Amino acid sequence: MSKITLPARIENLRRLVQFVSGCARHQGYSESRTNEIELAAEEALVNICRYAYPGGEGDIALRCRRSGRDRIIIEIEDSGIPFDPLSASEPDLRPDIARRAAGGLGIFLIRKMVNEVHYRRDVNKNILTFIVSPERRPLDARKEHARSTQGRKSA
Repeated sequence: MSKITLPARIENLRRLVQFVSGCARHQGYSESRTNEIELAAEEALVNICRYAYPGGEGDIALRCRRSGRDRIIIEIEDSGIPFDPLSASEPDLRPDIARRAAGGLGIFLIRKMVNEVHYRRDVNKNILTFIVSPERRPLDARKEHARSTQGRKSA
């Protein structure tokens, strides 16, 4: 398992994202898949830097480990104020972009870029876990297929 801990400051964002990229590249993920994982990590990390420690400072710890043959588990941990990003409602993407409220797309993007995302609060720490595979689409396609076939009657 690889780990890095840095102060939760925007100026450390590049190093934190590079750590995540290195994990994906070390596992042999494609450049495009690595970019998707970077985007998801960056969304989560920026929110921690901006909002986790109001009026104070704290750290971000990143852990990366291999799971099975080709999956990676990335844990993003902070000891900031409790916040479950998965509790946020899905954004309404129907209005024209000029009419939509700013923000609110971070967790939406994270959910699209990683195979699974989980949150837990453990001993005063927020722990956001990404589970990623070399390909994002096959898992999404299976979920979509399962949704589209629910409620159908057998012939």
